[in-house]
Amino acid sequence: MNVAATQLNPTPLGNAFDAVRGRLPGSAPVAERRQASFEAYARQGLPNRRIEDWKYTDLRVLMREVLPLAAAPDQPALQRASAAVAKLATGDTTRLVLVDGVFAPALSDRAGLDPAIELRSLAEVLRDDGNASRADLLNINASADAMISLNAAMATDGVLITVADGAAIGKPIHIVHVATQSKAATYSRSFFKLGNAARATLVESFVAAEGAAAYQANDAVVIWIGEGAELEHVRLMEDAIDAINVSTAVFTVGAKAKLNTLNLTSGGGVSRYQGFVSIAGEGAAVATNGVNLLKGTQHADTTLVLNHIVPHCTSREVFRAVLDDRGHSVFQGRINVHQAAQKTDAKMMTRALLLSDEAEADNKPELEIFADDVTCGHGSTTGALDESLLFYLRARGLTEKDAQSLLIQAFIGEAIESIVDDGLRDLAIAAGERWLEARS
Repeated sequence: MNVAATQLNPTPLGNAFDAVRGRLPGSAPVAERRQASFEAYARQGLPNRRIEDWKYTDLRVLMREVLPLAAAPDQPALQRASAAVAKLATGDTTRLVLVDGVFAPALSDRAGLDPAIELRSLAEVLRDDGNASRADLLNINASADAMISLNAAMATDGVLITVADGAAIGKPIHIVHVATQSKAATYSRSFFKLGNAARATLVESFVAAEGAAAYQANDAVVIWIGEGAELEHVRLMEDAIDAINVSTAVFTVGAKAKLNTLNLTSGGGVSRYQGFVSIAGEGAAVATNGVNLLKGTQHADTTLVLNHIVPHCTSREVFRAVLDDRGHSVFQGRINVHQAAQKTDAKMMTRALLLSDEAEADNKPELEIFADDVTCGHGSTTGALDESLLFYLRARGLTEKDAQSLLIQAFIGEAIESIVDDGLRDLAIAAGERWLEARS
């Protein structure tokens, strides 16, 4: 199967979707929603530079085509995935493992779930004909984005997590995405609902099993945070160096709720993480942090849209990029302050560190303000390592690489130190250290 989208033929036509329709869970309204989503994607094709939000990440050039849908994981694939999860060292978390886009109960800590957590797989819910609203799980509710439409059409599985009102979940919930197949595409969609006055931590990891290469991952997660709830969300993307990863996160934040989220990208050949945050309840506070660690010819795009809809809310965006060789980092941050959102306090800062003359950083911070009583600001800087600091460290016996590593860790520290949980902070630091050790 070749759901093709090249520069010459950007719209995938023919029977590509029909060829896999029988493998996709859900019938009747679910199947109709999938068809409508695929048609929406087919009308647009792969995003390209003519679309403003994709100006710096032209998938018709960087991706060229959509690969065939990955086969359902067999026992050898599950064994390789298990080895990859063990190597990841997920720490003291409750693991929920998706292998090639399919939930794997045998590799997951389902029995260890807190009683206040309800868990179901997306495939299970989509097949439940008694659930009249199941097709709504495939709604395109973030934007008319072609890759979100493709995800809705092709999503094979994911997890639905509900945390009860007032619950305080001690262990982080860890969704681990493992790719085991080469030259195949996976599609997953997950949901996380945090009840009113509840507290929880959600972690997402993207890794490759040994031998997996040149694959594509398209993931989406939809997160609701209830009134007075607190969520810490950490995403670590360490896919194979020649993989393509396009991920979407949609957050809705309730009144007096707190969201602290960090995305760290160090893997993948081409990646895009796009987050849409709706601050929908008064008194909410949101902190979004990001780090791109890139080398070789890696291209990573982080696009964040924060919508301040109601008054008396705060948001902070901190983004850091470290680029070596011909790495290319893109940061697009947009803060929308609606007319009703008076007394908004929103700030955004992005900084890029270039370790090579061939590296490139494109930063595009934006403010769109329709209220007249707000405190908002943004800033952007790009530079190289301070030669005087390097000389200082070298003079005290450090090698050039060790001196650079120390300064790089300090540079990205502001974003990583935002993680409250010590164990998760260690996971993020370890991911950064792996990238630093892999530098030539």
